[in-house]
Amino acid sequence: MATAISSLVTPPALHRRCLSPASVSVSAPIRISFRAATAPQAWRRGLALRVSASSAVLEAPEAVAARKLYVGNIPRTVTSDELRDMFAAHGTVERAEVMYDKYTNRSRRFGFVTMSTAEEANAAVEALNGTEVGDRKIKVNVTESFLPNIDRSAPESEPVFVDSQYKVYVGNLAKTVTTEVLKNFFSEKGKILSATVSHILGTSKSKGYGFVTFSSEEEVEAAVATFNNAELEGQPIRVNRA
Repeated sequence: MATAISSLVTPPALHRRCLSPASVSVSAPIRISFRAATAPQAWRRGLALRVSASSAVLEAPEAVAARKLYVGNIPRTVTSDELRDMFAAHGTVERAEVMYDKYTNRSRRFGFVTMSTAEEANAAVEALNGTEVGDRKIKVNVTESFLPNIDRSAPESEPVFVDSQYKVYVGNLAKTVTTEVLKNFFSEKGKILSATVSHILGTSKSKGYGFVTFSSEEEVEAAVATFNNAELEGQPIRVNRA
């Protein structure tokens, strides 16, 4: 009786340790987990993805510039998806975006499309520039021309740009055209709100295009009629509604 009571109060774990080797069954299969061994493979896959993403970021600036398009004078009803569909017939569209006013949320009547190759971008320009979309003739241009010998010094401070829904895009600017030159050029023929020349990020080099804002639609129409194909710094500029 004492032996039976002792066996009942012995902790199960201690009781099992007291069993002789002969009494232990080895018929159950032994399971070995290899989960830890797969971790390096997952890490390598993640590293490969990060390297691939980094390679895309490091694409040469001239390659990116040659396939990015400005699309102007589009109807306000055109969405980014519709803009993508419009260009998809001429190649692979990597990105299409209609620009909206941050205050009114209205389309600013222009957008940007990035094709997968420069050849596709040029084909889209040839096919779509000047075509009618919703009774408006759209403008399609390569937005940024690559400028060699980039000056990586910090750009000079620019005056604050006053945005407006009444705005024109000014393209094909000579690289010598500054914001001040652009502002003075347009101010000679009428009153403007503001002007700006876009620069390559972190440099003082012009991207070859800019914007000028006005206070009314009539002033925009007058600017397009007056300045489109006008000569500035030795070359004709393109002026479209933005």
